[in-house]
Parts: sequence; structure tokens; C-alpha cells
Amino acid sequence: MKKTLHEDWIAVVLAGLSLILIFSGLKPTLPKFEWSDGASLTAQLSSAKNWGNMGVLYVWLCSCLAITRLLSSQPVSIHLFLGALFLVTVAFFAQVITGNKAIQQYGIEIVLFSLLLGLFISNVLRVPAWLKAAIQTELYIKIGLVMLGSTIIFGDIMKAGAFGIIQSVVVVFTVWYFSFWVCKKLGLDDEFRMMISSAVSICGVSAAIATSGAIEGDNKKLSQVISLVLIVAIPMMLLMPPIAHALNMSPAVTGAWLGGTIDTSGAVVAAGTLAGEEAFKIATIVKFSQNVLLGIAAFCISLYWAYNKKQENAPKPGLKTIWERFPKFVLGFIVASLIFSFLVSPATFKDLKAPIKDLQTFFFALAFVCIGLETKFKDIFGAGNSRPALAFVIAQVFNIFFTLIVAYLVFGGLFGA
Repeated sequence: MKKTLHEDWIAVVLAGLSLILIFSGLKPTLPKFEWSDGASLTAQLSSAKNWGNMGVLYVWLCSCLAITRLLSSQPVSIHLFLGALFLVTVAFFAQVITGNKAIQQYGIEIVLFSLLLGLFISNVLRVPAWLKAAIQTELYIKIGLVMLGSTIIFGDIMKAGAFGIIQSVVVVFTVWYFSFWVCKKLGLDDEFRMMISSAVSICGVSAAIATSGAIEGDNKKLSQVISLVLIVAIPMMLLMPPIAHALNMSPAVTGAWLGGTIDTSGAVVAAGTLAGEEAFKIATIVKFSQNVLLGIAAFCISLYWAYNKKQENAPKPGLKTIWERFPKFVLGFIVASLIFSFLVSPATFKDLKAPIKDLQTFFFALAFVCIGLETKFKDIFGAGNSRPALAFVIAQVFNIFFTLIVAYLVFGGLFGA
């Protein structure tokens, strides 16, 4: 039997190769759209540059999928490349929709429309069998997460001061345990408890994925949690800035509140933009601080799971078991952050940040298309499936009020502005 490489390691390899290629001068770019009427849209759809950028990303994806197949000792078929073309096309249309100026005012990113298009295909049309070879949700997100590590520079966090880190630590631990308690009271299983608690308290989708990897969770449960994160983030993103304004919150408290409660980075950016420049800055700092805790949280969760979730009468797991269950892509995330924090010059990082961000967004968009393709509304809101949604909403409401109190204490009344 041929020895295969674990998906986590494949994601680290592919992300590493992608970063090396970008560092070597190959800079992938997402197609760019900014339109308000049919004429401007037609002009940009006929742009050779946009189609060229899409072609580069398609080849990039095909190469990643082919390498994945080879490293996992699976055959490479024409269906793989046809499926890749389908996914890239859906992501391309999501980018077109996102480019509408009216939509841009709300700061909605490509991942939301990637998910919505995938959900439409899955629930209204159907997912063809030949497409399934290219539906690699976890692989795409893990690649994106490793690349995300390269953009989280420890120096930026330190410049932000201790306030953001203080709030993040207090909020993450408190909200996580409250969420876990709510899930337990509602009778959810341990996998749901872990994924929902991490998603609500740390950083949404990324935390849910990292937690699922640490506990070897069910992909259907993961898709359900991710869908809940994105659905709930939309009204929070639109309603929280005007609420903060109506309550006469300072920009610092507003930003800390937004960054500590909204679970997706894109929605945090959008809400911060609506709330003003100073609020945007603080919201980004707080969200960055929570993102940094992702690796630590995944490590702690993997330790807990290895020692507490074993087969009946099985011996206590040792270091080997912990290593086997530990999500290796988290190591890639940490190593990428360390390399770009301490070994890459600020000038070089500034030059590389845009293509890294574009490629990271591309993989996340593909992942959300796949999540939509794999998700049925009846699986989320159907009979017997309401408890995870209820648990998530209750935990998020607690998160909103508790984080507001902590934000006021840390950025407002207790420690100063």
C-alpha cells in the first residue's frame, strides 16, 4: 500500500509552495470589478486583464489539486480540472457581484456571495457527480489559514498595545465557557459544543475549522456551524454601528465592541468602516488579537480532546496520540507568522501583502463555494436541527453584551481611553 500524506500536511506544503512562488516574483491577482451600471460592467467583463487573472488562478488551483492527488496516491482525472473550472467560474461571478458599488458600500466580501451561489446551486439546482472531485472544502480553508499566518505580524499586535490583547483574552475564555455550557444544556454533542464555542468566542469560521481539525470533527456539523457564523454576521455587521452611534459610544469602545463580537474579518472591516476611521482601527486590532489566539486555542483543544475523548477501556493517550490528532496546519500558520514577522523585511512584506491576500481570499472563496454546494437548508433549519442554531444565537447574544461591558472597561471607563 502506498504511503499517503495527511491532508493537513498537504495544505502546509501547498501554502508553502504558494508563498515561495509569490516571494519569487509570481504575484496572482483576483479579477477587479467596480461597476454601477450595465455599461461599466460590460467593459470590465470584456477586460483581458481580468480574464488573464482568472486564468492564472485556475492554473494555480489545478496545480494544487493535481499535487494533492499525487501526494495522497489518488489518480488525476479530467473531472478534477472540469470541477476546478466550475468552482473558479462561480467564484468569478461572486467577485463580479461584490464589485457592484452599492454592495461595496456595505463592505461585503466575495466569500459571502461565494457561499450564496453555492447554496443556490445545491438547494435549487443540483450538484453534478463529476464536480465532487474538486470539492475539497477543508483543504482550501487550511491553505488559506496557513497563508493568513503570513499576514499576522507580531509587531503590529505589539504596536496596538496591551488593551486589545487584554480584551481578547478575557472575552475568548469567558464566552467560550458560556457557549460550551449553553450547548451542553441544549443537549448538543461534544463536537458541536467545541466548534460552536470556538466559532463564537475566537474568530468565527477560522476557529471552527481549526477546532474541527483538532477533534477530527464531522464535516456536516462543521458546514452547519460555518453557515450559522456567516448568516448571523450579516445583521450584526449592519446593525451594530448605528446602535453604537445611537448610544453615543466613543470610537475606541465602538471598535473594540465590533472587533470582539463579529465573527468574520470581512464583516469586522465592513462594520468598522461604517463606524468611522478610529473605530475601524481599534476593531481591526482587537480582531487581530483574537486571531493570534487561534493557534493557542487549537493546541489546547487538541490536548483536551486527546486526553478526554478516547475509546472505552483504551489506554490514556500519550504524546504520539496528541501529535497525531494535533492539526498540523496550525503549525504552518504559526511558522508562516514567525517567518514573516522576523525574517522578512517590512518593505518586502509590504510588496508581497497584496498578492498573498488575493490568493488567500481566492482559496477562501473556493471553500465557501464548496460549503454552499455541500449544505442543504433542511440540514440547518429542518426538524431536529434547530438546537445548534439556537445555541449559537444564545451564545452570540451573550457575547454581544459581555464584550460591550469589557470594551467599555478596557477602552473606556476603567483603564482609560
